[in-house]
This record gives sequence, structure tokens and C-alpha cells, in this order.
Amino acid sequence: MNIKQDIASIQERNRKVEQDKAWERSKLRLVVIAGMTYLFAGITLQLVGATKPWSTAFVPMIGWVLSTLSLPPLKRWWIGKQK
Repeated sequence: MNIKQDIASIQERNRKVEQDKAWERSKLRLVVIAGMTYLFAGITLQLVGATKPWSTAFVPMIGWVLSTLSLPPLKRWWIGKQK
């Protein structure tokens, strides 16, 4: 195998991994998923005849946002306990 090709391949993989990490941590991703969660919950609640479906749809959306925001500190804590 060619060492230069191997290094280029590893560098390309690292770029893709870094881009994936950046997307996972992006505020845009958070807003898009929260919005999709709100819309899906609102539509579902409206279809089943819930009272105030659009107000109630905030509950799962807020739950998802809070769980997403709490996971990084929890992950750091868990990793620290593993050492």
C-alpha cells in the first residue's frame, strides 16, 4: 500500500468525522429537530382530538430540547467515572 494514499484516506475520514460532530452539536440541528418534534406532536394531537393540541405539543418538544442539552454534561461525568 502507498503510505501517502493511506494518510490522505485517514485525513479525509477525519474531515468527515469532524463535520459529523459539528452537525451533531449545531444549533441549527437543535432548532430543526425541535421544530419537527413540535409540528409532528401538534398534528398528531390535533388528529386525535386533544384539547389545545398546539399548546400541548410544547411538552414533548421541551422534553427533547432539555434532554439534548443535558446529555453533554452527563456524558462528560460518565466518562470521568469510567477512568
